[in-house]
Amino acid sequence: MERLTDQGRTGPRIDAAAFRDVLGRFASGITVVAALDGTEPVGFTCQSFASLSLDPPLVMLAVARTSSSWPRIERAGRFCVNILAEEQRETCAALGRSGPDKFTGVPWSAGEHGTVRIDGALAFVECELHAVHEAGDHHMVTGRVIALDAREDGRPLLYFRSRYAVGAF
Repeated sequence: MERLTDQGRTGPRIDAAAFRDVLGRFASGITVVAALDGTEPVGFTCQSFASLSLDPPLVMLAVARTSSSWPRIERAGRFCVNILAEEQRETCAALGRSGPDKFTGVPWSAGEHGTVRIDGALAFVECELHAVHEAGDHHMVTGRVIALDAREDGRPLLYFRSRYAVGAF
């Protein structure tokens, strides 16, 4: 059952494909992290998101170092984490791709704090950038929550084993 290759400098060396396969068994919600760059929306999908602290209210997310959207959001200093609903697969696909015009056909509105709220999301969490830490091939980002709200209905869009999934709640 153990999927290790050889011993690395600081311990066992984990095979990347096995790592992805095993951790893919942890179902996660899918979010869109978005902000305004001037008047233009900028964002990306993110499944590595969690609450971090109640006092002060902090959330955390992991952003790939290769993201071309993150530097623009980081410069804005504020962002919105939109928790996607099960019917938002097309929104997820559009914002998960690279390149310009990701927001074409994606309904959104400007948040109160210079962020982008995705219409129809289950919830939104608007944040001020709190800290960014290097973490392997990602940045670990913390945001201080400055506004939030949620729908009373709907179910989350989930990601499980590299595929979309929905859950019964």
